[in-house]
Amino acid sequence: MLKKLLIFTLLGFLVVSCTLDTTKEYDALIYIENGLPDLPQNNLEENFDSQALQISQWIDNMQLANGLLTSSEKTDYVSLYDNSLAALAFMAEGEIEKAEGVFDYFNERINSEFFENNGGFYQLRNSDGSNGRRIWMGDNAWLLIALNNYHQITGNTKYNELVVLLENWIRSLQDEDGGLWGGINEDGTQIHKITEGIITAFNAVKGYDDFHKGILNYLKQERWNTNDKLLVAWPENETHYYAMDLHSLGYLIFENFPEEVLIKAERYKNTQVASYNGKEISGYCFDEDKDVIWLEGTAQMALAFKEANMANEANGILQQLKNAQMNNSTQLNSLGLPYVTNAGTSYGSSLLWENASSTPAISSSIWYLFNVLNFSPLDLGRQKNIPTEDMFWNF
Repeated sequence: MLKKLLIFTLLGFLVVSCTLDTTKEYDALIYIENGLPDLPQNNLEENFDSQALQISQWIDNMQLANGLLTSSEKTDYVSLYDNSLAALAFMAEGEIEKAEGVFDYFNERINSEFFENNGGFYQLRNSDGSNGRRIWMGDNAWLLIALNNYHQITGNTKYNELVVLLENWIRSLQDEDGGLWGGINEDGTQIHKITEGIITAFNAVKGYDDFHKGILNYLKQERWNTNDKLLVAWPENETHYYAMDLHSLGYLIFENFPEEVLIKAERYKNTQVASYNGKEISGYCFDEDKDVIWLEGTAQMALAFKEANMANEANGILQQLKNAQMNNSTQLNSLGLPYVTNAGTSYGSSLLWENASSTPAISSSIWYLFNVLNFSPLDLGRQKNIPTEDMFWNF
């Protein structure tokens, strides 16, 4: 990614978009009419060590001419979630044009895809945009999160229509009980209510109103274990009752969420030998079968510990993630983090794809960079001033 300030023209003024500082506060946009003020240099080299720079460079080079990024090397697989993360990473580094490359792709397909599908963009597609499949609400919520951050950082209203459409569609998925349906499968059937997607949508839709209140009521009644004080992923499945990402994402999404949920993630912690470099790596699995280290989720946990001001825990995880980095086969002097350390299962009993532990992955690599940048993409939507009586996690 370009390591410099991006200066562009907007409504006759010069708008300077700077990277986020280490306090995670958004830099104010500077509108001027005559000349440029003295600005601090956005030297990401000062924040990045050589490994992080190589990861950043790899992500930069993964962007295709159409604006999309494939999810890993040696694949034609494109994920809406991964591209939303990439847009967020580009913005966190001041690379607004590269983020706009992602947004433009979807903005140009409002009629041909969003309206054609009666709402939502495909979760998966090939790198040329073909073979779109499954409309998953959770990934669309991540696109909305990225767009909300874009508007906050730049002050540019370019994608307002897309934001309104996504928000209204997400709101339309709310059931009478407050939960959200997950979208539409390839066979046309409705996707059931998924906790992770619901809490992501809670963050993505701005403000706090009856929509958000309904979600919290649903979670309290249907997806909260009052004894363990943990969010529940799969209420009907005793083996996979909990999921690791609900600990990290729950903390990053909800105000005043108890720090104890991060400590309780120990139930997923284990050590594996990375199949690609032979190193022992400690981290977190998707669930309690503890058969892999999920590197994306482990990086999410590090960021949650950072947000909780638990520096020792965060730094310990980040050191493990450094040990888990691998060289890229297609680019010289670049690094990335695979999705997992070794072959095994994802959440539940489904086997991971063949190259999940042998090629760098966009999601794992970007969550690692979020840590280095002290940037949480969920901070913006976290400030909702939830009424105390609605914070069921505090009772």
